[in-house]
Amino acid sequence: MGKYVIGLDNGGTSTKAAIFDLKGKEIAAAGKQTKVITPKSGYTERDMEELWLANCDCVRRALGKAGTDGADVLGIAVCGHGKGLYPWGNNDKPAYNGIISTDSRAWKYPKRWREDGVYDELHGQLCQELMACQQVSLLAWFKEHRRDVYDNMKYVFSVKDYIRFRLTGEAYSEATDISGSGLMDVKHARFDRTILEKLGIGEVYDKLAPVRYSYDLCGTVTKAAAELTGLLEGTPVAGGMFDIDACAVAVNVMSPEELCTIAGTWSINEYISETPVLDGSISMNSLFAVPGYYLVEECSATSSGNLEWFLEHCMEDERIPDGKTIYDVVNEKVSSIEPEESDVYFLPFLYGSNAHPLGKGAIVGLTTYHDKAHMLRAVYEGVVYSHRTHIERLLSSRKPPEAIRMAGGAVNSKVWVQMFADGLGLPIETVEAKELGALGCGMAAAIAAGVYKDYKDAADHMVHISDRIYPDRERAAVYQKKYEKYREVVRALDTVWGRFEV
Repeated sequence: MGKYVIGLDNGGTSTKAAIFDLKGKEIAAAGKQTKVITPKSGYTERDMEELWLANCDCVRRALGKAGTDGADVLGIAVCGHGKGLYPWGNNDKPAYNGIISTDSRAWKYPKRWREDGVYDELHGQLCQELMACQQVSLLAWFKEHRRDVYDNMKYVFSVKDYIRFRLTGEAYSEATDISGSGLMDVKHARFDRTILEKLGIGEVYDKLAPVRYSYDLCGTVTKAAAELTGLLEGTPVAGGMFDIDACAVAVNVMSPEELCTIAGTWSINEYISETPVLDGSISMNSLFAVPGYYLVEECSATSSGNLEWFLEHCMEDERIPDGKTIYDVVNEKVSSIEPEESDVYFLPFLYGSNAHPLGKGAIVGLTTYHDKAHMLRAVYEGVVYSHRTHIERLLSSRKPPEAIRMAGGAVNSKVWVQMFADGLGLPIETVEAKELGALGCGMAAAIAAGVYKDYKDAADHMVHISDRIYPDRERAAVYQKKYEKYREVVRALDTVWGRFEV
């Protein structure tokens, strides 16, 4: 029997475990949804114990599908959505529900820090915009609104640091995640109590676990975790990473010339740089999984998660022909209409906005002529335009790449990938692996296990790039005009959204 590595990927609503051989071939995978709890508008939470057990179940089922057991696993690592908050209590239980990165309850705090000058004072150290869904904002909210929870927090975790803690019993803050939380002096890669005090949450300094890196050995699987997962007690556990780092690693983004876009719940658009970009042209700099680089990021919760909402609420009664999936039906409907024939525009702001901070989703231009096919095309196009908005910001400080590496759920649609190429006006490359976040974690586990010396070495053996998809010039010209109109619609609604402030 061969030797394998396991990657665990925790998104905002689902958990996946994938087993890879040392050439990057996926041997087996298992996934499970976790319930999203929405006690109020703008709140998105999940039960932390349910999430832990979902991870255990996915590992056990993936091992069963592979026809192997824990003895063949060299190591495991975890990635997960960035931002959000998963607090562990002083009573050795979750201190609250886990908070997902689509949560907007703390939107007033970044606004307040901008208005009172704190953001400008700290930007050179934080190297990023402050957002409502970051740990820094959520902790400020808890201090003001739920002081009992705030005081009970023992550790402030990201989702993947929490799952790794449950696997090993050892608490660490892995660098790629914690450097995007608003809690770290990113410029100097360290925690600074003074920064937290200026943000009004100085007590959090004592709740931050020591920093480790994605490929570091961060403990081994405990007896209790082994019984739940089917892994062997003592199996090495690597630090793991923020899922966008994992996807970048898994598509072999190893030099500043490359650029990656990830179309999942979030629109993630990124490249790596030896220095942070601090001129205000982009929103986020964090520490990358490859030492010596920053991850330069433009992001918002405006990507393919919007399609899932549309399917759930507008196509729940759709008849699916035998042998096909709902996604096959969607692609056929989108393809049935040429881009120049559809004048419906969708603003993919159901979970967040990259325009006004209170921007809402909208479908603009509907008449009695239009049907689901027009609306679905508008959803596809709106997501592409949102990504383009971010990519244009990134390209304001660098040259365009030869091609964009693409990851996320949208890559499963050839129609959508071609639309990205046409709408961005650049070639698109994808990779053969399906579970890219898990693959990036598997690469980290292989390094921690001593199989490969670094990420470049691991990528040379485990990453396989597919052919390029080139833009169609005629359609690119059509999408250029439509993108300009999309931007006008966004600008026109900007003053309207401001009236939603409460």
